[in-house]
Amino acid sequence: MTSTTSTPLSAAGRPRPSATRAERTTRRRMRKDLLRSRIAAWSAVVVIGAFGLLPVYWLLVTALSTPESTFQFPPKLIPTDLTLSNFTALAENDQLITYMVNSLIVASITAVLSVVVATYMGYSFSKFRYRGRRSLMHLVLASQMFPQALLLVTLYTVFSSFGMLNTYTALVLSFTTFTMPLCVWMLKGIFDTIPDALLEAASIDGASRWRTLHSIVAPLAAPGMIAAGLFAFVRGWNDFIFALTLADKEKQTLPPGLVSTYIGEFQTAWPQLMAASLIVSIPVVVAFMFLQRYLVGGMTAGSVKS
Repeated sequence: MTSTTSTPLSAAGRPRPSATRAERTTRRRMRKDLLRSRIAAWSAVVVIGAFGLLPVYWLLVTALSTPESTFQFPPKLIPTDLTLSNFTALAENDQLITYMVNSLIVASITAVLSVVVATYMGYSFSKFRYRGRRSLMHLVLASQMFPQALLLVTLYTVFSSFGMLNTYTALVLSFTTFTMPLCVWMLKGIFDTIPDALLEAASIDGASRWRTLHSIVAPLAAPGMIAAGLFAFVRGWNDFIFALTLADKEKQTLPPGLVSTYIGEFQTAWPQLMAASLIVSIPVVVAFMFLQRYLVGGMTAGSVKS
């Protein structure tokens, strides 16, 4: 029994010369180099991912541990003495629910207010030409670079003069001061991608500037507006220093509320603090899961001009 081997043909139908030994060696070397680069890339991804997720894992382990096992040395990477009592104890603390409601109210209003103001300012910077426009744009961006402690002293003095301390209004306005500049620049970049010819066509059809913005531009920029709102919501949700200084215990949000509840002068309830931190981070994680595509699209919009 004989076996036949077919000679590979070139595009012209002629027999293709077999690869030389040097060419085969070069191909094997290239395949090995490609395999090494892929292994190195995946190894780097695994190491960096493990480094980033380690704090979250340790937060979860501490939240499920008893107070005695929390401080044992050496610490166990995989603990065996786990309990849910730290989570059940959270339901018995009514003050935490008050802090969470305050955070939802303040962060949501901050997000809406930041998006509304940033939409008009970003649209003005993008589509109108007037004297001082560029200077005003840079001034808005420069306001983001002031230290928060400096803004806090000024805002505390102003709110105290108007009797607005310990109110939702004071928290919303203070949060908006550090969320709005980036929202303005984010939305300006998105408005820059909308062609002026579209606005001119709407004007020829009789649409006013007000209607053009709300009926044509706003729907096109909706992903960017959602991204800006998510950014403002997260900043307002996680703020600590403004909520601690400008509000009393009844109006404080979750970050200062958790600290004042579980961190005392002589003792810290780490397991319950970690359990509460895990619970309060769930709304932000869920929001990111549903709005991640809008956040990425909004952040990168306007970065490349066609």
